[in-house]
Amino acid sequence: MAKKPVKKLSPERKALISKLINEFDIKSAKDIEDMFKDMFSPMLQEMLEGELDDHLGYEKYEHSGESGFNSRNGHSSKKVTTSFGDMELEVPRDRNSTFEPQIVKKHQRDVSDIENKVISMYAKGMTTRDISSHLEDIYGIEASADMVSKITDRVLPEAKAWQSRPLESKYIVMFLDAIHYHVKEEGQVVKKAVYIAIGIRLDGTKEVMGMYIGGNESAKYWLGVLNDLKARGVQDILVCCVDGLSGFCDAIATVYPQTDIQRCIIHQIRSSTRFVVSKDMKSFVSDLKKIYKANTQEDAWEQLDAFDSKWGKKYPAAVKSWRDSWNELTSFFQYPYEMRSLIYTTNAIEGFNRQLRKVTKTRTVFPTDDSLFKLLFLATRDITAKWYGKPHNWGLIVSQLMISFPDRISDEDFA
Repeated sequence: MAKKPVKKLSPERKALISKLINEFDIKSAKDIEDMFKDMFSPMLQEMLEGELDDHLGYEKYEHSGESGFNSRNGHSSKKVTTSFGDMELEVPRDRNSTFEPQIVKKHQRDVSDIENKVISMYAKGMTTRDISSHLEDIYGIEASADMVSKITDRVLPEAKAWQSRPLESKYIVMFLDAIHYHVKEEGQVVKKAVYIAIGIRLDGTKEVMGMYIGGNESAKYWLGVLNDLKARGVQDILVCCVDGLSGFCDAIATVYPQTDIQRCIIHQIRSSTRFVVSKDMKSFVSDLKKIYKANTQEDAWEQLDAFDSKWGKKYPAAVKSWRDSWNELTSFFQYPYEMRSLIYTTNAIEGFNRQLRKVTKTRTVFPTDDSLFKLLFLATRDITAKWYGKPHNWGLIVSQLMISFPDRISDEDFA
């Protein structure tokens, strides 16, 4: 059996680990265990507080509990067994004694692994109602859908911090695409775009650089996304792979003028074949393939001329679209052969989007932008946990790029 590659940590995770090591003064395996124990207790405490919020109908420090209504009434200490050993909890109480905690029930002393159940099920795409039913059926835990939602809301600060984290200064390739969802806004259901950027670092590993919820997809909003990426530290991108959205190329050139733009060939083929009759399709697509599979850009241009001679009169719009976008469609020819198949399509990000759709397919409408972002963040965390390795022949690709772009990448970038 082949040995599974060792998973490499992303730079941001390395930075987080270094911070934790310094903050907790970790010097041994026992110190690591103690650190997790220290972190777990406050998290479980917050979940208990979230249950009481749900029970009372208002959050801590709000005043809805005054004037005779039920309200908080301190805490009672309780020792429980967790996967990190025994620890003390302060279980919140209400004045009317009607609060029945479910995450840690009355008389329950073992809570090992319970802390991950709600978040894990939510990240897999289960609705809050499904989770509520599942917890009751399988674990005997009574938790309303509203309470489950409040528990999962606890990840929002982490999600916001992830969205604003610093990025690396250089990327070999960046893929940009959008996925669309319906969200309630001011009493109406509107269609919103989630703008997604995925980058390939200098070491060949992938990362989701950011996800941004906005209105319908537009070049103007993409300009804002690109400016945010630059503000977070991205100074240079060799190649940016995009679809055919009008104005996209201008937006990229405004923020990253040195970046080569590669229009997705697959999107272009789909656009070119929209009005081709079925009897012509096989031959038409075969002739298109000769263009983007040519050895050089000059050979590709000759193939386009031949394609024009054969199909230009019958399908003039298809030929015109290739000529009008020729520079963006053929940027990949200037790169090493080993890199071409990586950048002439946006398959890398479309595959990621397909996985997001699997998780979100049970939701036809999201109640808020935050509810959508929360689920996408948790799904992204699950999806990217399986990302390891790098494109085939990455070392050869980088060495060739260093020769082609000596002023943009060098040995110093890999020191």
